[in-house]
Amino acid sequence: MDRSSIFGLLIGLLAIVGGQILEGGHLGSLAQPTALLIVVGGTLGAVMLQSPYATFVRSIRMAKWIWSPPLFDDQQLIQQVSSWSQVSRREGLLALDSIVSELHDEFTRKGLQLLVDGAEPERLREVLEVEINTFEQEMKLSARVWEAAGGYSPTIGILGAVMGLIQVMENLSDPAKLGAGIAVAFVATIYGVGLANLVYLPIANKLKAHVNRLIVRREMIVDGLVGIANGDNPRIIESRLRGYIF
Repeated sequence: MDRSSIFGLLIGLLAIVGGQILEGGHLGSLAQPTALLIVVGGTLGAVMLQSPYATFVRSIRMAKWIWSPPLFDDQQLIQQVSSWSQVSRREGLLALDSIVSELHDEFTRKGLQLLVDGAEPERLREVLEVEINTFEQEMKLSARVWEAAGGYSPTIGILGAVMGLIQVMENLSDPAKLGAGIAVAFVATIYGVGLANLVYLPIANKLKAHVNRLIVRREMIVDGLVGIANGDNPRIIESRLRGYIF
């Protein structure tokens, strides 16, 4: 579990709530269901309108990475590729054929199968890099859905504020209704800006960071497989892969 995400969100919320209390306000004034409906519903509608269905669904599924990011064991990957290199030098590339079926990662399995089939190093790199580029575009496009939400949310908040002010202007003769309209106007802006800067944009940036790590991992696999295809020394391959770790 990514504790920094939990602590970061809690710190941000506590800072806002604490500031409200220190200024003499009360929490009830920030609880406006109408404003929340306008901001969240409007933002959701906007991102659904701009995003293809598959991209939108993928972005929702990726949100779990904020709390439970993909697990990476770079050391294990390096040891795995190094062992493949040693086997290929002792017994030949065909000896790796029995390992292909044991792999769970589709990208790694495809790359190793191409290696066993005798693909030339440059052709192997070319095929796998096309897959990496496609993967990068799809995943980053999904992460940008949250980035787009961070752009729409403040504007929808302003829209909610204007709607609240319209209600105020329509009920100037009835002071009892003025308070609700003013509350919706100001709280809608808070929700719009707050959700954008405390939730949507941070989620987008963290998802893009995880996608970058996934891409680096795939690049490590490609580099290792190309090294095996070229007949490089296992120690050289291992040393080169360790350069990817950060």
